[in-house]
Amino acid sequence: MDLPFLNAYLDSIGVPSFRKGCNFATAGSTILPATATSVSPFSFGIQVAQFLRFKARVIELIAKSKKFEKYLPKEEYFDEALYMFDIGQNDLAGAFYSKSLDQILASIPTILVEFENGIKKLYDQGARNFWIHNTGPFGCLPQNVARFGTDPSKLDELGCLSAQNQAAKLFNIQLHALCIKLQAQYVDANVTFVDIFNIKFNLIANYSRYGFEQPIMACCGYGGPPLNYDSRISCGQTKILNGTSATAKGCSDSTEYVNWDGIHYTEAANQYVSSQILTGKYSDPPFAEKMPFLLKLKF
Repeated sequence: MDLPFLNAYLDSIGVPSFRKGCNFATAGSTILPATATSVSPFSFGIQVAQFLRFKARVIELIAKSKKFEKYLPKEEYFDEALYMFDIGQNDLAGAFYSKSLDQILASIPTILVEFENGIKKLYDQGARNFWIHNTGPFGCLPQNVARFGTDPSKLDELGCLSAQNQAAKLFNIQLHALCIKLQAQYVDANVTFVDIFNIKFNLIANYSRYGFEQPIMACCGYGGPPLNYDSRISCGQTKILNGTSATAKGCSDSTEYVNWDGIHYTEAANQYVSSQILTGKYSDPPFAEKMPFLLKLKF
């Protein structure tokens, strides 16, 4: 699609270009407001506030001087832009460390009210094109299988955690319902819901059909099969474990693996996921008939 990767808002030192867009995502962030024990302080409400600050500052700077134009978006781009969201997995996955499945399922409406509030703030600021990913099958991630899957009865036929994927599915049903509500409420907006769960679950279930050899095991990790994941030592680290030096190294060919480091997907898996998103078949409303570009996919 010949678009650049987006520079991060939190990496604004120097002269990054935000002309084509800006990325407010941070690792480990949640929809619900962060607490003292959260992995990331930048929860969804903070990210929305950062966007509002970014927009105000861009308009202010552009009015001051022409010299900023090559780094910053034009004011009208904010109304025409595509606002993309992929958040919620950390709310659910993190909750399993301290809550029962029933408690987690009961918390989903509260999580989605917070998400809806953020969308409303953006809409009120002129955002009209919303692209909303549902959450993936996080019960298939080595990090979660290693922590919660020691009892084989907790796993499904693919080796994924049934409870975690059940939570993801219920979250996705309710997120889809919210998107349908927003489509009706904001008649002058485009609200597109994208079914990431089914794309990823299909990849894990039929991995060999798509040229992969390892659907769950991490490429970069420590411990070897079946998961090659050890929570004490993350990808790239060297540590002393049980008196000996251990390194979590990358595998020789990451294109054979769906999972990169126990949490994230490999470049090859993300390429497959992207190719499926761009068919338009996994979207509501679908856009298969309206593809505005021809894709030169390497996959």
